Amino acid sequence: MSESVTEVSAMSNADRTPGATPGGIDAESLRTWLDVSLEALSQSRAAIDSLNVFPIADGDTGTNMYLTVEACVQASEALTSPVALADMTEAVTRGALWGARGNSGVIVSEALRGIFEVIAQCPDNSPLDFDVLARALRKASDRATAAVARPVEGTILTVARAAAECAESIAAEHQRMPHGQGHRGFVRALLEISATCHEALARTTDQLPVLREAGVVDAGAQGLVVIYDALIDVVTGVRRRRAPVVGRDRMRENSDALVNPVAQQTSSTGDYEVMFVCEADETVMNEVRQVLDAMGDSLVVSGGPTMWSVHVHVNEAGAAVEACVAHVKPMRLRIAYLPAQVMADAGSRQDVYSSPDPHMTNRPMARAVIAQAHGPGIAQMLEADGVTVLMGRPQRRPSTGEFLELIRGARANEVVVLPSDGDSIAAAEIAAEQAREEGFRVTVIPTRSVVQTLAAASVHDGEARFDDAVVAMADAASATGYGAVTIATKEALTSAGHCQVGDVLGLVEGDIVVIGSDVSDVTAEVIERLLSRGGELITLLLGEAAPVDVTTRLTGDIRKGHPGLDFEIIDAGQPLWPVIVGVE
Repeated sequence: MSESVTEVSAMSNADRTPGATPGGIDAESLRTWLDVSLEALSQSRAAIDSLNVFPIADGDTGTNMYLTVEACVQASEALTSPVALADMTEAVTRGALWGARGNSGVIVSEALRGIFEVIAQCPDNSPLDFDVLARALRKASDRATAAVARPVEGTILTVARAAAECAESIAAEHQRMPHGQGHRGFVRALLEISATCHEALARTTDQLPVLREAGVVDAGAQGLVVIYDALIDVVTGVRRRRAPVVGRDRMRENSDALVNPVAQQTSSTGDYEVMFVCEADETVMNEVRQVLDAMGDSLVVSGGPTMWSVHVHVNEAGAAVEACVAHVKPMRLRIAYLPAQVMADAGSRQDVYSSPDPHMTNRPMARAVIAQAHGPGIAQMLEADGVTVLMGRPQRRPSTGEFLELIRGARANEVVVLPSDGDSIAAAEIAAEQAREEGFRVTVIPTRSVVQTLAAASVHDGEARFDDAVVAMADAASATGYGAVTIATKEALTSAGHCQVGDVLGLVEGDIVVIGSDVSDVTAEVIERLLSRGGELITLLLGEAAPVDVTTRLTGDIRKGHPGLDFEIIDAGQPLWPVIVGVE
């Protein structure tokens, strides 16, 4: 479950999105857009990956865009609220630059940076109007196009330009109209921009022969549509229900690749992807552009005026790096062998060099269990069972990089990851995929609450076969019902009704089911609802704000209606959640 009370209280209604409205732009609005974009990309990532056939069928466009936006989210979460809009835009702009991954990630980071630059010029809580929107989307399109050495139609650049042109046309028309068009007109304009993006996306299939042959839209363009749709949802405050992104059928593609591994390498792109960040002025970077443009293709240079991100595909990675070193000092250097990425589904993708890369040596045969823990009491219990703990933080989900660092640092060939909340599952899965490509055997058991993690960890048998151990742990987790009690931090419409600041909210498996005024009473109602499905053992994790008499009241009252129940009371000390409940 999420550790953000604000998110729980506001996001419980699936058709509403918290944050910005057409009435104002602030740091929280920007943060919310990034959060919603990351969630949308996590749901569409695999499908977008499967669409990836241009410029090379490396199958990682959705993942790279996810990781890029995740870097922006991390940068935003590192700031303590309240935060000024200018400080937020500066932080996420730097996050976009440093966190960009792959060709698509670098381009989308430039689009985001363009939007952030325009927003940064707006005073806090100033209105998001037609003019600001048009300027932001135009800046996004211009920056993305400028970053690409050789722009191509039928790509992410096409959708970015279509969005900008549509917004500019609407803004010009609005200037000619009488004042008073208001919110309804603004929403209609946003929906028109969204429709234009989807139309431009559909046309990409016919704009590039490789897309037409594969029968797919451009992967990067699809990812940008997902991000722009998230922006529209946040601004309007309405989460539209959309059909999921349709991915490409990979079965035939994988079969062809196994028969003829070079069959899909029809692009003229180089065999190696080189990425790094560097410091330089624009004159020096123009020299770097010229050098790399002559050595390879898919060249994208983003950033400025002094900090830059570079991405290129070359046939000779070493020569390319040496040529760049003559002009700049590469940082966060990463080199990947692209034909291995084509074979990713056959398990052969690999990074041939990554700086630093300490994880590929001296790894003994052993199994590790990694789990996120909310509260020091839970951390101590898990560590006592030999579990490697990732400490959860209030209102900040763990990143892909944090999970991956622990997987690598565990120095075990077999790793089981327990995310402990629904919002962390996507990051854990992406980290696991990367770790598998590096030779680890990793499974993520999608525990949505820390009580499910405790149940899974308690049945882990280090002597059992890996598959048997995973099945047993997954069964224990899925057999554990979970609930929680928290305090509303904002007024919101929830699935249980309207809540006010300070109300006690009771959740069952992520949904708000009861609103009350007393923690013990609401907890009792949560337990009753969980017990309606059956159960013999109740686990209560007491948080920092748990009432002193909650244990006595609950054990006494619940046992009256359910004699024979066993209770396990743990002083977990988690923030934000006075009580977390598990029923087995």
